[in-house]
Amino acid sequence: MTPALIWIIAGSVLCLMELVFPIAFVAMMMGISAIIVAGIALIIPNVAVQSVAWLLISVLLIAGSRRFVPKRINRLSLQDAVEAETLTAIAPGQSGRVLYEGNSWRAECQDASTAIAAMEKVYIVGRKGNTLIVYPLNEINHPPALGD
Repeated sequence: MTPALIWIIAGSVLCLMELVFPIAFVAMMMGISAIIVAGIALIIPNVAVQSVAWLLISVLLIAGSRRFVPKRINRLSLQDAVEAETLTAIAPGQSGRVLYEGNSWRAECQDASTAIAAMEKVYIVGRKGNTLIVYPLNEINHPPALGD
């Protein structure tokens, strides 16, 4: 078996591995570089030179393909709904529970001096870990007058 044939087989196996185990085109780029090295093996019979060429071409192809790989999307973002309802009262500076998208979440009021009653509609303004940061919806619809 010639070195060129070995490189073609290795390249084909690596390309097929990408179809079974998608790992951001890494195996595909290594397979393509092995196929390119198969052509080099026809000219340069030295296996050490072929191996170094394969490593260099693989690194260049992987680095070049990174701009075509889509960025990871944070799937833990809370963007479907912006309103929730308190299940428990939230005392000033304390936390309570809200019902958000059918689940009970720990919540704190954005304004540490504001109390929120139970069963009150709130607006979700952010998130810290598993704690939602909320603000009473009635305060947004009817802000307090100056001097209150």
